Amino acid sequence: MTSRGAARPNGQSQASKICQFKLVLLGESAVGKSSLVLRFVKGQFHEYQESTIGVKFEIWDTAGQERYHSLAPMYYRGAQAAIVVYDITNQETFARAKTWVKELQRQASPSIVIALAGNKADLASKRMVEYEEAQAYADDNSLLFMETSAKTAMNVNDLFLAIAKKLPKSEPQSTSGAAGRSRGVDLHEQSQQNKSQCCSN
Repeated sequence: MTSRGAARPNGQSQASKICQFKLVLLGESAVGKSSLVLRFVKGQFHEYQESTIGVKFEIWDTAGQERYHSLAPMYYRGAQAAIVVYDITNQETFARAKTWVKELQRQASPSIVIALAGNKADLASKRMVEYEEAQAYADDNSLLFMETSAKTAMNVNDLFLAIAKKLPKSEPQSTSGAAGRSRGVDLHEQSQQNKSQCCSN
């Protein structure tokens, strides 16, 4: 499990005030789900700040296993947030993303925060899905929406932080003990200097 976090400069622990949320990624293979997570976890980002309450994401990446569709409900069970990713150069992946959104709306938690990400925005010259079309769909379904590029980092941090802002901070969530590929990310108040730590098993 790879984590990226930050410590407060005065050394005080914020563990008691950090809320943990399970976030899942869905979308067709090769749309860039893993790349988005890696860009967010490994890349530089501005910490999400809201008072002194922080957010920890437990990020579940399907690693292209969406073909095992019958297992999907177990994958997103208990998730407080989901990012449905499509490739802006591939209309079929957008159609498939809509199917995932419908499934989440039908079977996931009623309060789940769903974000739609049009990835590979750096390939705009090969665009097959218009921004306006995706934005209209997102608006109709009350989704967060951004076009992203894992390659250039465009909107990657903003997407995760927008999700964090929409999550309730009143009750810390626990999703420990869950199996699968996951990456936890701590986002909380800190100074200008980032104190980062990355580990892998």
